Amino acid sequence: MTRETFGKEIIRLESDLMAMSHLVLEAIDLAIRALKHRDLEGSKTVIHRDQEVNRRRHDIEIDCLKLIATQQPMASDLRSLSATMAIAGELERIHDYAKGIGKISLLIGDEQMMGPLHELPEMAKIVCNMLKRAMIAYSRRDIEAARQISKEDDQVDATYQRIYHDIFSQILEDSKWLHQGNYLMWAAHNLERAADRVTNICERIIYLETGLLVELDQDKTVVFPLTGEAINPE
Repeated sequence: MTRETFGKEIIRLESDLMAMSHLVLEAIDLAIRALKHRDLEGSKTVIHRDQEVNRRRHDIEIDCLKLIATQQPMASDLRSLSATMAIAGELERIHDYAKGIGKISLLIGDEQMMGPLHELPEMAKIVCNMLKRAMIAYSRRDIEAARQISKEDDQVDATYQRIYHDIFSQILEDSKWLHQGNYLMWAAHNLERAADRVTNICERIIYLETGLLVELDQDKTVVFPLTGEAINPE
């Protein structure tokens, strides 16, 4: 393989990664809309699409490993391939969180929904915006943008706290909402974790450009769901 062909392969892999990120963004949006509007078919669609995202992650990883094994890439190219594999893994996990929200929607079924859900769509909107801009930063190798995007995780955490307290208050008023409240807290928790994965992507962008692995999200406190009920949300 010539140096020119090798460079084109790296560009192709990065393009595949961008396409994968679009599928993940669509999944988050659909999962939350389906939950809000009780669209069970939409929830099933998110779950079924997970296999396609898994396949894309696998293909990207295999192609990166083949290039590393056969082309003996220089340091900068090796970082590019390593970052591409790592980001593909983060995108797959974010889609797992969207799939988990789809599962939660099916668990709730056609039950009457507790209270307004305006905070969950707002939380999802922030996460999607972070991910979209992180992938743009990746394509542009923009480490300053990556640092700024990671700071917005605090906004996601604050929204998560508000959802927690709102659901907890409704359960205190009427215990019949306990199980559904737990499900909805898991949905919020999945979005909170998705934002953490975006921060990981931002860290990989910095590594790609500098060769340094930095920790952008230290001293984080997480409020866990209301009960330890096992619902396999991912």
